[in-house]
Amino acid sequence: MYTSFFGLSEKPFAITPDPRYLYLSERHAEALAHLLYGINEAGGFIQLTGEVGTGKTTVVRTLLARVPQHADVAVILNPRVTPLEFLLTTCEELGVHIADPFRDSVKHMVDALNQRLLAAHAEGRRIIVIVDEAQNLSAETLEQVRLLTNLETATQKLLQIILIGQPELRELLDRNDLRQLAQRVTGRYHLTPLSREETEAYVRHRLRVAGAAGEIFTPRALREVHRLTEGVPRVINVTCDRALLGAYTQESPKITAPLIRQAAGEVYGRSFTPRWVNWAAGSALAVAVAVAAELGVHGWHAEPAPPAHPAATHVPTTSVTGTIAAPGTTAAATPRTPPPSTSINALLAANVATTTEAAAFRRLLSLWGTAMTDDRDPCGQAQKAGLACLDQRGSWAQVRALNRPAILSLLDDQGQKYHVVLSALDDDTATLDLGEHDERVPLDQVSRDWFGDFTVVWKPKTPRAHELSLGMHGDEVRWLRRSLRALHGVGSEPEPDDVYDEELAIAVQNFQREHRLNVDGIAGLQTQVVLDTALADPGSPLLTHSPPHG
Repeated sequence: MYTSFFGLSEKPFAITPDPRYLYLSERHAEALAHLLYGINEAGGFIQLTGEVGTGKTTVVRTLLARVPQHADVAVILNPRVTPLEFLLTTCEELGVHIADPFRDSVKHMVDALNQRLLAAHAEGRRIIVIVDEAQNLSAETLEQVRLLTNLETATQKLLQIILIGQPELRELLDRNDLRQLAQRVTGRYHLTPLSREETEAYVRHRLRVAGAAGEIFTPRALREVHRLTEGVPRVINVTCDRALLGAYTQESPKITAPLIRQAAGEVYGRSFTPRWVNWAAGSALAVAVAVAAELGVHGWHAEPAPPAHPAATHVPTTSVTGTIAAPGTTAAATPRTPPPSTSINALLAANVATTTEAAAFRRLLSLWGTAMTDDRDPCGQAQKAGLACLDQRGSWAQVRALNRPAILSLLDDQGQKYHVVLSALDDDTATLDLGEHDERVPLDQVSRDWFGDFTVVWKPKTPRAHELSLGMHGDEVRWLRRSLRALHGVGSEPEPDDVYDEELAIAVQNFQREHRLNVDGIAGLQTQVVLDTALADPGSPLLTHSPPHG
């Protein structure tokens, strides 16, 4: 898409943790050094914490790329497990076979794990267990983790455990009932966001890795990147990626400060003003206060207004959106928008039971007239009903482009994950289907807990939905050609060819360009969903019935 326009070999701001793009700021270098210390030194725990998006996972991936040959590493990615499941997962990661009759025996698994550790020690090898998202470990599982560090010889511990988590992990380990574990933490490090200088260097570093030959972002744009992202690498990546796309669509060779504000607006779902506007507003307010004070000193008095007739007095009412309702009107009761004082976190906490993944899928499929028979494999059940799931990671602009109800994955301040159904979307608010009722929530509040993960359901018009590209043929290609014709009011006669040729590739590129998709001439699933939505069947669920914002 924009890569060739800017002379790049690849997209520089993908949010997947690629170690090639690791920018070793001073704090990231120290974090990596702490983890390497944990691998090369014996025993106990190493703790690495940081806010969401500060680069913990990328540091861990870099660590795994640098693991010495004498170390065997087990990585636990799903910490929401029971103590028994944690032991079983650790054994499986380390290649310790546990026969079916003993999978419910803690003693058997610990004994088998101890034998594996002793054998590794005899061979001069180190065993490391890395637990990601460790703030989600229960106290019972943490206690079992602590007991594993009791496996030792007369001279050293046999197991090194590295806990990676959000700041809540520190609070968790400060609990009195976990003090024995906290006392065994031999190294602690907390990752903080990047400074302004580091943010600018981070952006330039990623551009260089992607093949940039010169400066693409202006100095003012880089300053805006730090101001609006607060130095959080994941948010920097999403914002800069959107800015590059915006510059490409405007054919601008440079990323300017206004483009950064526009991109951040798409990411956060609200508008941003230049810093000088806030400064000017503050100065104007100060002048107004000074003038008012001066007038007060000289005893200036306004002529009092005549009192209103009691019958004409109207007390404005506050609607559920927190705005003032017009005289004589009544604010709608549903869907409800929480007042400004109600945070998205409070809303999620009040609806824990209806924001599980299974509950969200049940409601999303019901919008398509499909009922889930059980909570297992919802996408498999959707497929049996002729539907298909599409997992995506992106911004509000991509959600608008797909224009289908979606499940958003939200993460609150405590690291708790929620799944909510986005059933409608307008310029400023999102309507969340919470089961018994809908809630209209300001986009900036949802953006606070949403980091781009979402799932949509759609109804493919062919039996098998897959990526279509040059040289392919079949019914799927015929559907693609027929749909593009219908979009431009062209009839289906004669019967469309089923070969994906250059002409069709150009038509796909034009469609992708029009809908701000990746312009590659390949009809991936995202392109197919947007095309299907543009020709939506009557009654099929949409986020908005007006054209999506591009």
